[in-house]
Amino acid sequence: MTSAAASAIFARHSGGAPEVGIVLGSGLGDVESLIAEPTRISYADIPGFPRLSVAGHTGHLVLGRVSGSRVAVLAGRAHYYEHGRTDAMKGPISVLAEIGCKVLVLTNAAGSLRAEHGPGSVVAISDHINLVGQSPLFGETGSARFVDMTNAYDRDLRAALREAARQSAVALGEGVYMWFGGPQFETPAEIRAADRLGADLVGMSTVPEVILARHAGLKVAALSIVTNMAAGLGGQALSHAQTLEAATKAAASVKRLLAQFLADRAWAS
Repeated sequence: MTSAAASAIFARHSGGAPEVGIVLGSGLGDVESLIAEPTRISYADIPGFPRLSVAGHTGHLVLGRVSGSRVAVLAGRAHYYEHGRTDAMKGPISVLAEIGCKVLVLTNAAGSLRAEHGPGSVVAISDHINLVGQSPLFGETGSARFVDMTNAYDRDLRAALREAARQSAVALGEGVYMWFGGPQFETPAEIRAADRLGADLVGMSTVPEVILARHAGLKVAALSIVTNMAAGLGGQALSHAQTLEAATKAAASVKRLLAQFLADRAWAS
């Protein structure tokens, strides 16, 4: 049975089922300009989609084509810190799988613990640490809730991203992302602890979406756009305005990388 959300989407879009879902993080709205023949649908018009409250997250779904691949782009996400719900993105992620997506590419703005991944860097996430200790699968029933997270950030997709980065002349790092609940930024002591636990990046999103995506059967790749050195490692106060400014500047690199990744269609193998 088709859900009400999927029916609402296909009532507005006749360009064929999408193949790749993309979630845009803070300051990356300009990535939408890649999309040919776009169909834009407000989250408010799709049953089960969240209402957003964070600057830089516009709250609409865009369907169309990028480099020949059919895409469904979520322009904005709900965060745990907005309402205390880890499953706030369950509706959008499950609908992406329902309407045809096989792959999900997530993007976020992140703080860096590594000098080699300074502000403006693009980093492929290789694994995560769920410091919050919460799961969007709380309350699910049946054996499917016991999701294997060993290859949550798909190795083949990361290899495809590395090749796309080489072809598009984008320097692409790789690292482990640690999820903090926010909305306050981390303390220097928390960053020292994150370092000792093996984190290279810190941020306030993405991890719940990865868990939901794997539960829905989607393969996942994720990119962090480094907007600042983490607390205690840089010389300036942290703010959301700084995050948006730095992410916007890095958007051109992300656009080139995603355009090449989707043109290569390695994700389809």
